[in-house]
Amino acid sequence: MYDLVKMGETQTHWNVSGSKILKYSIEIYHEGLKEHKLISAPEFDMLENKVNLQIQKWVEKWDNLERKRKIAEKKEANIEEAKIRTEEAEKKLEDIDNLLIHTLDIDDTVDWDMLKKRDEFPETRPNRKYLSRPRRYSKEYTPNFTFLEKIFKSKKERKIQEYEKKYSAAIADWEKEKEEVAKWEERKRLYYKEQENFNRKIDALKASYFEKEPNSVTEYCEIVLDNSKYPDEFPKNFELEYNPETRILIIEYQLPSIDVFPTVKEVKFIASRSELKEYHISQTQLNKMFDSSLYKITLRTIHEIFEADAADAVDAVSFNGWVESVNKATGKEENNCILSIQVKKEEFSTIDLAKIDPKICFKSLKGVSGSKLSSLSPIQPILQLTKTDKRFVEGYEVADSVDESMNLEDREWEDFEHLVRELFEKEFKAGGGEVKVTQSSRDGGVDAIAFDPDPIRGGKIVI
Repeated sequence: MYDLVKMGETQTHWNVSGSKILKYSIEIYHEGLKEHKLISAPEFDMLENKVNLQIQKWVEKWDNLERKRKIAEKKEANIEEAKIRTEEAEKKLEDIDNLLIHTLDIDDTVDWDMLKKRDEFPETRPNRKYLSRPRRYSKEYTPNFTFLEKIFKSKKERKIQEYEKKYSAAIADWEKEKEEVAKWEERKRLYYKEQENFNRKIDALKASYFEKEPNSVTEYCEIVLDNSKYPDEFPKNFELEYNPETRILIIEYQLPSIDVFPTVKEVKFIASRSELKEYHISQTQLNKMFDSSLYKITLRTIHEIFEADAADAVDAVSFNGWVESVNKATGKEENNCILSIQVKKEEFSTIDLAKIDPKICFKSLKGVSGSKLSSLSPIQPILQLTKTDKRFVEGYEVADSVDESMNLEDREWEDFEHLVRELFEKEFKAGGGEVKVTQSSRDGGVDAIAFDPDPIRGGKIVI
């Protein structure tokens, strides 16, 4: 504040004869206010007092202006922040609205080359002072003796020792540099070796995927869904199971809970209270957004799998959408399947996803869900197989070895069970079903389990 005030030299004004001082004067200037003042007084102490009073007035005036400026700046900053936060809120809501449209402009097929590691080795090569081993009798390590050193042996010996020490230090430094470079070279070699091994695995995965090897098909589909970009708040958890016989991919998908959806639609600066206030969408709007988004995620996931199916390994997708939430009645965390759909690629490929209503499309494909997804009503998944179930055993073919001359009662009981499984599987396979044979011990008399995906007559059938 005071440093903004600049003062000139004090001037003394005399009478004409130069025998008497008439007054003193000084010129002062405030750089912030851009104000100039010439002050005079008959006495020096009076001049000093008038200068101090003027400076104090300027300080108070400047303080008031600064306070108003800061208030205006803060207001402008708050208005700008409100604008930025509103734009961010609008962008989040727009991203949610475009969950399905977003994927239509993207080729979901896996780019195998993009999966490979091609980064340069990140460590720079160690700097080297010595390009080659120091030569013992080079000029740098060979002493030149003065006249006195040639005469006095002790002086000569001392100089020889100094150069010996200098050479030994150079050799030690050279060895250290050589070791550091060797270690760097080894780290570099291992780095590119790991890269090479990783890229070889990518090539092997690609080859086995196009051979429709089940595990590779599953892994490929995992990569496809991992590549799908969603808001950071959305979970990215899913489990996949591919059946090479039915060519159905089962997707157990963790859908986002309603709590992670954005609700802010606008932020305003309230000048009277000097605060930023958020305005939210209504609960009805939130529920509608939640329902629509879950249908969009479902259709989007199916679309991505079918579009990326370069090996033509998947004929149908069975999608089960799960949501984690707190049961309002019990207060306990629950994870319920709230929607399920099974759709064939041939049927799905005829749909124009850019023009559909997600819920109507889902229902037209015979998807199963409650009337309102926001109610989180649990439903029975259309198809949910667990191949790791220890109650099931690996099936084998029997029917080809059976003819009219054979008495089935003479066959081993294990063969009979697998024959039953095979016959039921032929019946259910056309509709995407699957039949599993149970282990003989502690099976409760159950010989096989059939899974019929039909949404009306289907379910689990005990044989």
